[in-house]
Amino acid sequence: MIKLLSYPISFIYYLFFGLTLIVFHPIQWLCFNIFGYQAHQRSVYALQLCLMRCANILGTRFTFNNPHNISTNRPLIIVANHQSLHDIYPITWYMRKHSPKFISKIELGKGIPSVSYNLRHGGAALIDRKNPRQSLPALIKFGEYIEKNKYAAVIFPEGTRSKDGTPKSFQTKGLEILFKKVPSALVVPITINNSWKILRYGKFPMGLGNHLKFTVHKPIELATFVNKQELINSIESTIKNHIQH
Repeated sequence: MIKLLSYPISFIYYLFFGLTLIVFHPIQWLCFNIFGYQAHQRSVYALQLCLMRCANILGTRFTFNNPHNISTNRPLIIVANHQSLHDIYPITWYMRKHSPKFISKIELGKGIPSVSYNLRHGGAALIDRKNPRQSLPALIKFGEYIEKNKYAAVIFPEGTRSKDGTPKSFQTKGLEILFKKVPSALVVPITINNSWKILRYGKFPMGLGNHLKFTVHKPIELATFVNKQELINSIESTIKNHIQH
């Protein structure tokens, strides 16, 4: 019965989702080209809030548990498990004071209203995972950009989303590069629960009535760890131990 009900509700969701992306595309362009970077960022954060309101159409609720008073004058490396595209806009909205920038596959840098524009102009790293000659320099440049501007780099080390919430093993290369290029960073692990359930039936219809939970764990001083593999193992364990099955 719930799946049957999700067909008309999903149609309404996609209608508003698509309209939101289309409306914000020229808004982003105007902000970026006329008013500059800060105005563009504000338009991006407004977009994320509207995408959350679109998700509310599906009965989606969000809880972002962040008990830590994290300094805005430090670069961050935010490390999270990855369950769906619905991980991205809540992190961007709730961590907006840290100016989060994502590592994304290069294919998303074109063809998607609002999303592609922000990835190209908002400071993201667009990488070709099949081409190390492109991806490694892009990650190095991205890390240097995060360190210089004291922004937050967001990385999903699993490399791809988990379709049923079961975490995949972390791929360490991207983390190793960020650790090297953002040496003054605080590392912030985040555990994401239940966002995969929105896509439990695939892209259509959508899952209804899900409670997406984001748990921000205690920040870690990167500089205190000489053994970076030990740090990666600790982060991975922290994140995975809080995933609800």
